[in-house]
Amino acid sequence: MSSHSRRSRVLEPSRRLFLTTVAGVLVLLVLGAWWMLRVSPDISASGIPGEGNRITVEVLNGTTVNGLARQVTRQLRRRGIDVVYFGSAASPDADSTLVIARRGDTAAAGLVRNALGVGTITDEPSAQLLLDVTVVLGRDAARSVSVRN
Repeated sequence: MSSHSRRSRVLEPSRRLFLTTVAGVLVLLVLGAWWMLRVSPDISASGIPGEGNRITVEVLNGTTVNGLARQVTRQLRRRGIDVVYFGSAASPDADSTLVIARRGDTAAAGLVRNALGVGTITDEPSAQLLLDVTVVLGRDAARSVSVRN
């Protein structure tokens, strides 16, 4: 028996093992990709704010009290409300807090109002705002927050 034929027999099992391993890895990659595509949620179906049980809110400070919107945002988030934006209102002279339903869902606005402890609910739907409720904080909210905290 020549050394060449002995060498080819020795290399053949390792080549077979290598090809089997490569094929196995490819099968696992294909199965993994299939599983991820099958299990992953449809982003287009769940990408609209406010769907399901989640209430999306913006909090606007309508007073001259610095940090009021941030403080109320923390309060609402502790109660499970998804505040997606907080900042200043166009006018800083609101006497009373407004809780504005933006999708016509006054029940969601009522939940936000209950979490705040103050506010008057109004219904002003807006197709431009992709959220459920706008809160414009007034001086009553500033008094309420300072009493609670």
